[in-house]
Amino acid sequence: MFGLAAIPAILMFVGMLFQHESPHWLVAQGREDEAREVLHRVRDERDIDAEITEVRELSARRSGWREVLDPAVRHVMIIGVALAVFQQITGINTIIYYAPTLLSSAGLGSSAALLANVVNGAVNVLMTIVAIRLLDRSGRRPLLLGGTGGMVVGMLVVALTFAIGGNHLHGGAAYIAIAGLLIYTGSFAIGLGPVFWLLISEIYPVKIRGQAMSVATMANWGANFVVTISFLTLLSAIGNAGTFFLFGGLSVVALAYFQRQVPETKNRSLQDIERDLDPIASRSSPV
Repeated sequence: MFGLAAIPAILMFVGMLFQHESPHWLVAQGREDEAREVLHRVRDERDIDAEITEVRELSARRSGWREVLDPAVRHVMIIGVALAVFQQITGINTIIYYAPTLLSSAGLGSSAALLANVVNGAVNVLMTIVAIRLLDRSGRRPLLLGGTGGMVVGMLVVALTFAIGGNHLHGGAAYIAIAGLLIYTGSFAIGLGPVFWLLISEIYPVKIRGQAMSVATMANWGANFVVTISFLTLLSAIGNAGTFFLFGGLSVVALAYFQRQVPETKNRSLQDIERDLDPIASRSSPV
């Protein structure tokens, strides 16, 4: 089991050998032509010159953590950290880590529980591939909002199944719970899962992007740690139904927050995104 985990690590290592350097680093090294080639893959043509100029200016001075704490970028920092925390406290890794235990306790045998977890993992992978194909067609917000809405539905199906059938499900009830888990996982994989990582690479100003993404990533793994170590305690304290109702409620809160605060970044310049995320500029702009 542990040996198999080395296979994707090896594949990732080989892939990284072909990964381009970041445009920021290339400009800092005086390799602007290479930086432009990289930017052509991820930026609209009209944004490239402006970004190269901005990066050139920024590379002349080192940005520090003081810029991350600047009140001018506080709003966008909060959005990034909120996305990071919501990605975890809505329960995805508890499903991934503890699904076999949950399914076994729900009345499935050990083999059936492991098989169902394999199916859950396959849905995660397949829906992530679908998300990759849709991100630049549909935009970030539709996938984020639609996916989070699907997470609410899936989690409530699981919670209601346990609330009606008790902690030990049998027959059709167990399969309804599995269907709810698949809806939840698939919705996460097409929405909040990939969109979070994409958005934090797009919403931050270039001058703080490295540090800001680091903060969001730390918040993400910190929330993962808290949720993971508290999950079994929650199950013991409030039961399966109560735990899944809690995750469903947090998914509703996440959906409401995303609806109000998270901007669309598809086909938008960095300047347009920053203007949307600046509450002062938004209040002063004409209706």
